[in-house]
Amino acid sequence: MTDRYAVVGNPIAHSKSPRIHAAFARQTAQDLSYEAILAPLDGFAASMAGFIAAGGCGMNVTLPFKLEAFALAECHTARAEAARAANTLKFEPGQILGDNTDGAGLVADLVRNLDCPIAGQRVLLLGAGGAARGVVLPLLGESPASLTVANRTPSGALALRDTFAAQANVAACSFAGLAGQQFDLVINATSASLAGQAPAIPPGLYAPGSTAYDMMYGRGMTAFLASAQSQGASRLADGLGMLVEQAAESFLLWRGVRPDTRLVLADLAAELHGT
Repeated sequence: MTDRYAVVGNPIAHSKSPRIHAAFARQTAQDLSYEAILAPLDGFAASMAGFIAAGGCGMNVTLPFKLEAFALAECHTARAEAARAANTLKFEPGQILGDNTDGAGLVADLVRNLDCPIAGQRVLLLGAGGAARGVVLPLLGESPASLTVANRTPSGALALRDTFAAQANVAACSFAGLAGQQFDLVINATSASLAGQAPAIPPGLYAPGSTAYDMMYGRGMTAFLASAQSQGASRLADGLGMLVEQAAESFLLWRGVRPDTRLVLADLAAELHGT
């Protein structure tokens, strides 16, 4: 019997995950199907339960359900536990395992695909939701010179800082509180790009030679990247590579084999960006 997997979110129509996992399955000769499921904003648990009842083996989770997915999982990997958010679920007999592959995907894309080292860099992470939570620990593991978390409401940034207080000294502030600072790597972990908007951050944040990275992706430049370019960012990258790399981590968890991401990423980049 073909094993069933899915990605669940709201919105979900934009997701490339079904195509990515279909390519991984062909590459590794795995017998599986993978679909996209639109869950009502108040109906993630019911959507997950229905998928499990229909024989689902695992699930990727995207906005805005990563915190809820963590809460519904009965056990967690260390990286999910650290983030208190899950983007990958594995349905095992009698239990749901929650994992978080976002941070591993982000770091792999920056360091390996983009040749953008994190070590020694001043890093700014915009947002404090599930997407941001999933990447803090892996970013800290790369030994940046500093890591600052900024959020529209400072309470969210402070809560995220406190979550990782035992691992490192993470700074936290509101967007307005960033004024006067500069960073080498600015990562957008907010959902603003889905609405065609950019976070309302002060000008002057981009140091010479800096990189702006949007965890969202789409056809053409996101609003965040367009804003970053106008404010002096030297290099721009969207989250397509992160998507492919975190998907490979999920695939490894589910199937026990790690696919090669290079051709899959190249095909998607050619389609979306003409590169």
